[in-house]
Amino acid sequence: MVEDFMNAAIAEAEEGISKGHGGPFGCVVVKDGRIVGRGHNRVLLNHDPTCHGEMEAIRDASRNLKTHDLSGCVIYTTAEPCPMCLGAIMWANITDVYYGCRCSDTSGIGFRDEPFYDQLSGKSEIVKLTEENRKRCLELFRKYQEGTHLIY
Repeated sequence: MVEDFMNAAIAEAEEGISKGHGGPFGCVVVKDGRIVGRGHNRVLLNHDPTCHGEMEAIRDASRNLKTHDLSGCVIYTTAEPCPMCLGAIMWANITDVYYGCRCSDTSGIGFRDEPFYDQLSGKSEIVKLTEENRKRCLELFRKYQEGTHLIY
């Protein structure tokens, strides 16, 4: 089963490569032994840096299952998820990920994950984060909290 799903992720990546959509990143989301979401890197196709294979597969699975909560799903992907994709996986409540290539392999073909890990670890500051107007934003949060909302 694992091999079949990894092969499906690889096929997604191959489709994206052959169409010039982006890098060699393909992914499938599986629930209860069946594929519920598919995606491959579409960064170049959509001119959108967030269109990684995992992001596309999560979006597809969420649409197909009509939910933002993908608890019980498993991801199969051609490469270890970058920080953005890992964050999306966590927000989707997915706890199991199978991947093919490591981050070091991704770096080896020219993709730049390392600066993101450096930023997250505090090793370097690529993006300057500055707190501004916290008081008004806390008021906004308070107003939201007073209402009836689904917290996800």
